Amino acid sequence: MCLAVPGRVVRWIEVDPISAIAEVEFGAVHRICHMACVPDAVPGDFVIVHAGVAISILDTDQADRLLTDLASALPSQMDASPAIIPERQTGEHRIDRDTESPRGG
Repeated sequence: MCLAVPGRVVRWIEVDPISAIAEVEFGAVHRICHMACVPDAVPGDFVIVHAGVAISILDTDQADRLLTDLASALPSQMDASPAIIPERQTGEHRIDRDTESPRGG
């Protein structure tokens, strides 16, 4: 089964159209996600992420509704440790907090 989850864009790391990446927040978990499919996303936007790739932008109402539905469907996983999105499964990279955003954020 595949699952795409909503996350909030924290900052852009690389804005090149082919290799675009950003830091995306999933609750307490921050991951680097590929952003080539959503080049118009800005920090604060919610995006749907599948397998480490942001595939669409959500408005805040959609994101809130989806997060509520996920929390009710998976209550034990949503309350679990940040390992809910294991790095080994997503293939995403750890975040270097010292990297500056090309967009100044």
